Amino acid sequence: QAIKVNGFIYTSGQIPLTPDGKMVDGDIHEQTRQVLTNLNAVLEAAGSALDKIIKTTIYLTDMDDFIAVNTVYAEFFAGSFPARSTVAVRTLPKNARIEIDAIAVTGLEDYHF
Repeated sequence: QAIKVNGFIYTSGQIPLTPDGKMVDGDIHEQTRQVLTNLNAVLEAAGSALDKIIKTTIYLTDMDDFIAVNTVYAEFFAGSFPARSTVAVRTLPKNARIEIDAIAVTGLEDYHF
């Protein structure tokens, strides 16, 4: 679910699947929490973590969910958010409302400008 190249980790898009492969049926808050939990697990397995993310891309099927996603996003990222893009899409796999992919590093120096 991730590829490591020269100290960078590129994740596959994560949707709100539980560890046993079931879709989280809850609202966008619950789906976002599951996606970020999944993303953290992928990064930790690759030798990184959420606090080492430098860029995310968020895919939403409903841009009206943007504020709710930001609220949950803030629970997972202390201080400044990583650089990110948010893209409206028509559909996502398994009718997910959100998908997030990330680029992270294995080491972290001051990278905020």
